[in-house]
Order: sequence, then structure tokens, then C-alpha cells
Amino acid sequence: MGMQGPVAVLADVRTWRAAPYLLLSLVLGLGWFVALAVAVPFSGALMIVWVGFPLLLATMMLWRAAAMLERRLMRLAFGVDIPDPYRPRPEKGLGRHLSWLFGDPATWKDLGYLLLLFPLSMVEFVVSLVVWVVSIGLILAPAFYAGGAGVQVNDLIVVDSWPKAILACLLGLVALPLAAYAVRGMAWLHGTLAVVLLGGNQEEYLRETRARGVDAAEAERRRIERDLHDGAQQRLLAVAMDLGRAEAKLDSDPVAARELLAQARSGTRAAIQELRDLARGIHPAILTDRGLDAALSALAARAPVRVDVSVEIADRPPAAVESIAYFVVAEALTNVAKHSGATEASVRVSRQGLCVVVEVYDNGLGGAFAQAGGGLAGLSDRAAAIDGLLVVHSPPGGPTLVRAELPCEW
Repeated sequence: MGMQGPVAVLADVRTWRAAPYLLLSLVLGLGWFVALAVAVPFSGALMIVWVGFPLLLATMMLWRAAAMLERRLMRLAFGVDIPDPYRPRPEKGLGRHLSWLFGDPATWKDLGYLLLLFPLSMVEFVVSLVVWVVSIGLILAPAFYAGGAGVQVNDLIVVDSWPKAILACLLGLVALPLAAYAVRGMAWLHGTLAVVLLGGNQEEYLRETRARGVDAAEAERRRIERDLHDGAQQRLLAVAMDLGRAEAKLDSDPVAARELLAQARSGTRAAIQELRDLARGIHPAILTDRGLDAALSALAARAPVRVDVSVEIADRPPAAVESIAYFVVAEALTNVAKHSGATEASVRVSRQGLCVVVEVYDNGLGGAFAQAGGGLAGLSDRAAAIDGLLVVHSPPGGPTLVRAELPCEW
């Protein structure tokens, strides 16, 4: 994606969504820190009597709820989607519930994040306040000077004349993009820390997604069997019956026999079309015969918006990687057509080290995320089946970037 220019970073909605959070998160950080600093030792001290244990349980549920809130704020402020990583809750049994709560690593990582949030938010607040006050104050220096109020940033910048006021304004215009860059940098660091502490364990995530991938493959197999049984198989059975009836009437009623033959021919065409549609959903023939470039260009040609396609890989990757890359693009372009409101999109496939990287970008309304049971979640499971990774960056207001990193051996 590269670094944005000064004008672009100021115009980017992500900058102005991150800035309020960095200024206001100090309130949340201080609140969680004080609450936990009081509740955890207090409940621990009361463990000698029965009331301390339920108080500790309530405190743990409180900080888990606070961590859930932070994950939602990360999505709103930074566009970082962090699903809740908690283990499935047992249906019954007090012992199982206690083991579920105390034994889940995510519970303790939540506590670590909330305790770190206060010092982190304090630094973010001070830096944000300084850069915004200095840059905006310098830009408004001519207005302050015209109103009779002087501006003094330090011993070197003292506005006591019109030339100095204009110079201060120019310095402020230079400092404003620097303030925006500072905001984006702090947002990136905060979001990275949130992903590490509020996200799930990578090995556990891969096990879960592989299991979902196996389940998805089994569901796909059943769907194919059902489509064959209810669709093409029934049509071919009807064709066979029509041919048998036509054969019986061929001598006695040639007109009726010709009608039955025509009906059988029509049924054969319909069955062939259903088989083609079914095969395209499993693995498109153009992908096997001509590779990703041609297959993705065919997808782009069918899209209702203009789609630029760039495939920058010299050698064909393994078939599994090609297939996943194809379906990532197919699902992303389907979402573009149905939900995004975009007017244009782009598809880029490149080789980065030992990975095939697929990026689908659109200028739509954003707000897309991988929800359980959805198409994007299914793609994430497909990618995880080969130790790949799928990331969706889609802040409200757009744009949307779907990026898949698919490792392979060339």
C-alpha cells in the first residue's frame, strides 16, 4: 500500500477516526486501571471468607466485558477486526465453568491489556494533545495576532509581528501533516498491541480454522451430492424415460416420438448446463487450463463495476493455492457487487517471498468483516487450511481491502 502523502493522510477518514480515540482513551484507561487496582486486591483479600470468591468471579467477568468493548472500539477507531478469542462456554457444570473461566489464556491476556492501557493511553493523550495544539495554534497565529493576542510557542517562536505570524502559519501547515502521521503511527502501534493481547493464540486459531475447513469441505461434498441428485441426475433420468417412450412410439406414432425426442434433447441441454454450473463452483475449467490471469480476468469481465486485474507472478503456483486465490477474488467481487456500493475495484496478485499475495480493493462504503458462517469467514478457513492468512480492512466509509497471504513452495 505504501506510505500516504501529506494531503492523503489528512484527507483519510482513518486519521480522523483514530484521533478522537487517542485523545479520549485516557478516560477509559484510567477507569479500568482504578477499577482493577481496587477490585482485584480487594477480592483477593476477601478470599479467606466466602464472599471473596464470587467477587473475584464478578471482577473477571467485568474485565472480559471491558476487553470485548475494546475490541469493538478497535474496529471503529482503527479498522482492526479482532474477534473474541474465548473458548466455547460449557453447557453445564460449575466445575467446568470455573475451568473455562480460569483456564482460558484470553482471560489473562485481557487483564494484561487493560492494565497496560492506562500508561499507553497517557502517552497517546500527551503526544496527541501537543501535536494538535501546536500545529493548530501556529496555523491560527495570524488570527490571534490580529485580535491582539500574541503567540509564544517557546523562546524561539514568538509572534509579535505580521511577518512572524505568517511564518508561524506556514510552519503550522507543515506541522499539521506531521501531527496526522503521528496519529496514524500511534494508531498502528496501539492496534498491533491490541491484536497481540486481545486476539487469539495463533496455533489454536489454526487448529480451529483447519477444523472448520474440514467441516466446510464435508458440507461442500454433501451440497454437491444433493445438487447432483436433485438436479442433473433427475434431468438425465427424465431424458432416459423420454427416450424410452420415444423408442416405443417410433413406429406407431412418429409425431409423438419426435416430440419426445425434442423434449429429451432440451432436457439434455439443461442437464449439461447444470453440470457446467456445478463444475464451475467446484473448480473452473479456465483456471485449470489457462491459469489465474485468465480466470481472474473472466471474473472481472462479469463484474458489474470496472475491475482492474494485475497478476504479477511468472510461474504458476500449486493448484490448491490457485484455487484459494481464485475463490478469494470471486467472493470479494461478489461482495463488491451486492453490498459495497463501489464504482470501481482492483485485483492484484503478486509473489512476496514464499507467498502468493492476493489483494482486492474497492472504493465502496466499507464496514465488511468476517462474521461466523459468512463468505469471508469461509475464505479465512480455506486460507488457514494451508497455513495462510486472510485479513479484511474495511472501516465504515471505506475503502475495503481484502488481502490473502497464501504460502506455497515454488
